[in-house]
Amino acid sequence: MQDIGFEIGGLFISAFISSTIAPGGSEAVLAYMVASGHRAELLVVVATIGNTLGAMTTWGLGVLAAKKMPVATLLSEKKQKALEIVRKRGIWTLFFTWLPIVGDVLCFAGGWLRLPFIQAFLIILLGKFGRYAVIAWMFV
Repeated sequence: MQDIGFEIGGLFISAFISSTIAPGGSEAVLAYMVASGHRAELLVVVATIGNTLGAMTTWGLGVLAAKKMPVATLLSEKKQKALEIVRKRGIWTLFFTWLPIVGDVLCFAGGWLRLPFIQAFLIILLGKFGRYAVIAWMFV
């Protein structure tokens, strides 16, 4: 029997990496582990924490980039578009950071705009939790 701590650590790392600028497959890892009979509640919490911390890392990169490149025209078209969406729609757009592809850019834009850290963290956490809870529920 494999060590559950090692598997949970792998899920955490997968979830963290999936929410930074590198692609990942934490949803597949979570689904596999839930379908294998592991405690879904624990897995959802671990994946949510890892993915949220990864998102906040991307948010922090946005803060740093804004200091280094204060002119928005230096950003890629994709990041400029996300920046405009977040600027126009507000902090609640960060709820959708769980979405593939666009989610990471929304996190970056939130940091660039220096949205309030605690509010951003809580909204991102809520969205990430919802996604992982639905995935776990589908495979229980």
